[in-house]
Amino acid sequence: MTAVQTASESDATTSDTTTRTVEVHGGGSVELPGGVFDVTLNVPLIHQVVVAQLAAARQGTHDTKTRGEVRGGGRKPYRQKGTGRARQGSLRAPQFTGGGVVHGPTPRKYDQRTPKKMKAAALRGALSDRARNNRVHVVASLVTGEKPSTKSAVTVLRAIADTRRVLVVASRSEELTWKSLRNVETVHLLDPGQLNTYDVLVSDDVVFTEEALAAFLERNSRPAPRTVAGAEENK
Repeated sequence: MTAVQTASESDATTSDTTTRTVEVHGGGSVELPGGVFDVTLNVPLIHQVVVAQLAAARQGTHDTKTRGEVRGGGRKPYRQKGTGRARQGSLRAPQFTGGGVVHGPTPRKYDQRTPKKMKAAALRGALSDRARNNRVHVVASLVTGEKPSTKSAVTVLRAIADTRRVLVVASRSEELTWKSLRNVETVHLLDPGQLNTYDVLVSDDVVFTEEALAAFLERNSRPAPRTVAGAEENK
């Protein structure tokens, strides 16, 4: 509950009117709105969202058999008395090899309920952290020509961000970019609608295409606060 309150407070301290100007590789410049790329970093909120995302990715199909589910063990291994050994009723008891497992994992779901506002606030915080360290880049195009080319796309990308892990955000309509970079091991491709906090944090640099940035901002920019009619008159 504290994380939700802190997230709203951190967003409230940032003005949506502030912008950050970034040079577009390929010519021109673009403004990144402060409401998305310049908010206060909330580490506990980001941690909670990332843990929930990783938990939701778990299959939860692990399963072990108890002594009642293991095949065999229906006959008493030896008589109750007279052998000098401890009494046993089944060879499938947990202390025997091949026996059942005590308190072992069973199939379950690891999903955690995370409100949409928390996810959006965590993503804004992660992007703001990358932007403040000059690790958010915008490019006009990664591929020139009419055919996909991994070599040329990687060359352009390395000139922008020569780091180990690069997150490229490109629209689905940019087929040349997707076909050129989809097999590059150090590049992770995402659609603007798939952009999430975890992928931003595990990447060293984030590269947007102009089309993808416009689509992302259209989806994630918060509307201006509404004014109540007559509020100014009552002041």
